[in-house]
Amino acid sequence: MEIKEHNSGTVKIAEIISDNFVIQSEQDGLDLIGNIYYQGFDRMVVHEKNIVQGFFDLKNKMAGEILQKFSNYRVKLAIVGDFDKYNSKSVKDFIRESNKLGHICFVKTVQEALTFLSK
Repeated sequence: MEIKEHNSGTVKIAEIISDNFVIQSEQDGLDLIGNIYYQGFDRMVVHEKNIVQGFFDLKNKMAGEILQKFSNYRVKLAIVGDFDKYNSKSVKDFIRESNKLGHICFVKTVQEALTFLSK
């Protein structure tokens, strides 16, 4: 795993770069928060390909539990990917509601993520 730093004014944003899953459990989310916070970041970009697919099965509550950790620790998160492939109404509603609340955002590009996290 590599952390690519992006800067927007005084805001430091960590983009997680990996060929593997970086979030497979609630504990992975906590470890990632601790890792980037220790390095002086409080905003993060994670790519959908680095999150286990079970995250998007809302019945298992993994997404809610993991994203709640980001909210609790006040780490803004942007998840970058192609979310149009999820046909489930509940997943689409979850993504739409997350984007409305403004702490967690699902976007298509890193540039969109950086724009969201720079606010």
